[in-house]
Amino acid sequence: MNIFRFGFEAMASACEILIAGDSRKTSEITAERAIVEISRIEKKYSRYLPDSIISKINAAAGIESVECDEETLTLMRFADAFFKSSGGLFDITSGVLRRAWNFRDGAIPERKSLESLLQLVGWECVVRVEKSVYLPHASMEIDFGGFGKEYAADRAAEILQKQGVRYGYVNLGGDIRVVGPKPDGSPWVIGIQDPRINKQTIASIPLYSGALATSGDYERFFEKDGERYCHILSPLTGTPVNGWRSVTVLAATTLLAGSRSTIAMLKENDGYSYLEGTGMKYLAVDRNGQIHHRN
Repeated sequence: MNIFRFGFEAMASACEILIAGDSRKTSEITAERAIVEISRIEKKYSRYLPDSIISKINAAAGIESVECDEETLTLMRFADAFFKSSGGLFDITSGVLRRAWNFRDGAIPERKSLESLLQLVGWECVVRVEKSVYLPHASMEIDFGGFGKEYAADRAAEILQKQGVRYGYVNLGGDIRVVGPKPDGSPWVIGIQDPRINKQTIASIPLYSGALATSGDYERFFEKDGERYCHILSPLTGTPVNGWRSVTVLAATTLLAGSRSTIAMLKENDGYSYLEGTGMKYLAVDRNGQIHHRN
């Protein structure tokens, strides 16, 4: 049995699917079906595409409600659960804050502009009645970017499993869902990115099953006057979080691992207590570079 790797681009990330099988052609057909599913999810939920359901909901903000299918309603329920379990920090309406932050130019926005955008943040204001979703304020918007990639990884893994794949994994930009161990029963060894040194790892984690996801301050950021400003923005203050350099969580699904790692980042100084409270395995690097972990 050989291991076949299929690389591709999706959701603005470098991705790969690894499958152990006897035939490359058969494995390629199998992987392609999973990639088609990932593409479907991206087209359906990307805020960058005008025909996506997310764009339609956002365009109707302050005007009318939009009817959604069961898959979308399920993801809305996930968003609601993440919002509640995070104490309101995981808020899919907070994407409007990016209008004030330009990470290419490295400019810190004025407080006045942040305060006006913060008035549009508030998942608790979103009206969900039966199958419809309504954003009550014009210019308000939702964004599944906080968990869309993780959902896609889980769905792709399910596609592989239904096709009989027993060994392999899905990797969407570092969010990984394992289908099964290597053919000899040994784990896949996943390197964890050093949040301060590009292309260098700080640890290697063996995975037989389940999922792994990482959130960090090193993907999109700028530095000014010795302070790092990352793309993870607090829905309470409108400013970047700075309590952790990175948080990696292991869980049964990528959706669960990703939500927990992001919530820990958003909780900043309370992130450690939160991670310990989940009972999940994790590896986190605090703002001073100290490593915390639970095996």
